[in-house]
Amino acid sequence: MRGNYKFFLLALLIAFASCSFTSKTFDNPDKDKLLIQLITYVLDQGHFDPQELNDEFSENVFYDYLNQLDPFKRYFYQSDIEEFEAYKNQIDDQLKSYDLSFFNLTHDRLLKRISESKDLYAELLEKPFDFTKDETYTSEYESLAYVKNKKEMKERWRQQLKFSTIANYDEVVSQRDSDVASNELPESVFSATNEKQTTKDNKSMAELEKEAREATKRSLDELYDFIDDRQRKDWFAVYINAVVEEFDPHTFYFAPEDKDRFDVAMSGNFEGIGARLQKKMDAIVVNEIISGGPAWRANELEVGDQILKVKQEDEEEGVNVVGMRLDDAIKFIKGPKGTVVTLTLKKVDGTIEDISITRDIVELEETYAKSSTVEKEGKTFGVINLPKFYVDFQSYDNRNAASDIKKEIERLKEVGMEGLVLDLRNNGGGSLQTVVDIVGLFIEEGPVVQVKTTGEPKEVLRDRDRAIVWDGPLVILVNELSASASEILAAAMQDYKRGIVIGSKQTYGKGTVQNVLDLNRMVRNNSNGDMGALKFTTQKFYRINGGSTQLEGVKSDVIVPDRYSYINIGEKDQENPLPWDKIDPVDYEQWGNYFDYEETINKSKARMAANEQLKLIDANAKWVKKIRDREVYSLNYNDYRAEMELNEQEAKRFEKLSDYKTDLTFNSLPYEINLMQQDSVLKEKRKRWHENLSRDVYIEEALNVLNDLRMTYAIKNNVAGVKN
Repeated sequence: MRGNYKFFLLALLIAFASCSFTSKTFDNPDKDKLLIQLITYVLDQGHFDPQELNDEFSENVFYDYLNQLDPFKRYFYQSDIEEFEAYKNQIDDQLKSYDLSFFNLTHDRLLKRISESKDLYAELLEKPFDFTKDETYTSEYESLAYVKNKKEMKERWRQQLKFSTIANYDEVVSQRDSDVASNELPESVFSATNEKQTTKDNKSMAELEKEAREATKRSLDELYDFIDDRQRKDWFAVYINAVVEEFDPHTFYFAPEDKDRFDVAMSGNFEGIGARLQKKMDAIVVNEIISGGPAWRANELEVGDQILKVKQEDEEEGVNVVGMRLDDAIKFIKGPKGTVVTLTLKKVDGTIEDISITRDIVELEETYAKSSTVEKEGKTFGVINLPKFYVDFQSYDNRNAASDIKKEIERLKEVGMEGLVLDLRNNGGGSLQTVVDIVGLFIEEGPVVQVKTTGEPKEVLRDRDRAIVWDGPLVILVNELSASASEILAAAMQDYKRGIVIGSKQTYGKGTVQNVLDLNRMVRNNSNGDMGALKFTTQKFYRINGGSTQLEGVKSDVIVPDRYSYINIGEKDQENPLPWDKIDPVDYEQWGNYFDYEETINKSKARMAANEQLKLIDANAKWVKKIRDREVYSLNYNDYRAEMELNEQEAKRFEKLSDYKTDLTFNSLPYEINLMQQDSVLKEKRKRWHENLSRDVYIEEALNVLNDLRMTYAIKNNVAGVKN
């Protein structure tokens, strides 16, 4: 790949900077001003779609920055915002002149308001909440107006604190009732104002209300301890990211302590739980489960779960991480191998649940491709799962996704495979070169993907090897979390009509490429300390038919519902994504060896429409969206409890989803069976995988499609892998 020419020129400028080969110097003695100078220069010169720093840009930064500082609108007053608005259209000018006036004003005011709020919440939590009163709370913060005075601020805090406390109150009441379930005392009418009313263990409701308030205060005290630890540089990084994220959602400034990480992760060669996290508003959200890691093995944590509290095995109560910095929250979640961490989660369906995970070393072996065989109606089919497009960047000749897929296909052919399912669900991408090589395993030769850099001719990446490793029926499985390289592969197979794509309405929709630049390389004789790093978007992918995978992703030939079908989880749901567009297609010849391609798709659609399991999955997905979109909550405990019980009853309706089972039996290949004789852990991993496959309605339909597909020629020369 020729690479990003514009980025290459920028790299040359950086390389020459220390040798005085360019007149552009970065040596401002003020570190914050120097950082602005560096970042604005890099984005102007190297970003795929550089933004014009104008009043519109300034206004967008203004609102996004304030929203990040005060998402619940419980710090700033309307008068603060009016004072800040003098800078609303000046941020662009300040960036150009490296002026920090706006940041300094907002930073100083924020610290003052945070200090005031400490006294406010402490005062409010001294008094009992009346949970018999009929009032509601809205979590739709964007529609809230900023308060005008201290009285309104106190009322806003009161409502937010009462909402936090009613959840704690429900928890302690439910726990006490559960502990004394055999007690024959009659149920009480819940009231926090009647000292005589008791729970089944004779503890007054007023005492439980007090416990709930104390739990709320402890959580806030812990949160404010972390806020107090934040330094000016941490708040400045928030401001910088409010600026750079206007370019696109994948452009991000990494402060010095973060600069070696592309994503905040608990994965790789260290001790943790094996999950990637991201920050959304004040929530810590699970973004990816690392295959083979402790969370993956425990099989309880899911993408989309919000982590509310973290408890160590020697603690009685967990630490509230809502509102905490992502890095700070991760420090609590990571820990030594063998120790147990308990996470309090708000699940995707809105329920609250505690799960315990034993920390371990994340086993990278499970990120590799693995395969299985399955018999259906007298035919042998193969299933290959590819968690990501891995590669050894030190040497492509070492183990990589393409070489492993080729090896698994050859092994499957040796046992008589007559059709192949390639499972790319939850595969977030990886190496571009491996995608090109994998596509080449299924086509004779031809273009795979187009790559575009602003101001440069497009580059077409091709498979030039005429050999075909698998020329039989092929199905590609995807979902909303299949992204980047997965989308390139699925798109190529779809454009060639080489395979049938089954899955979500569309894949994730990330059609861009990012580079990470160490900003220290741009500063000569740096006396300012570590400047951090900048990740920024440099290129865009396009299908061979000319369409971008950006935003629209790949639309499945056969659409099947899943629990993420109706919630916002893709690129199109991020802030400031680059737009979809198209370029000229390239010449390519569609695969002509299926004679019933469209008929097979229509048969599959008909089966999916009549499938009762999928109907229930779709109903569950709609219910999940309803729960997540809810914005108004009752602060009357009887009503609150009734709503929770209704949700719990509705959730039980969908428990039968996990009972689904096919009559399919999946088996490991001979080489793996031999390995299992000395590796009981591998044996257990494959047993669990095969059990999951046998309960997988999507795999079941993929095999139905393979069974339906007919070729116009007999598959020949399977061993050599060359199509005649």
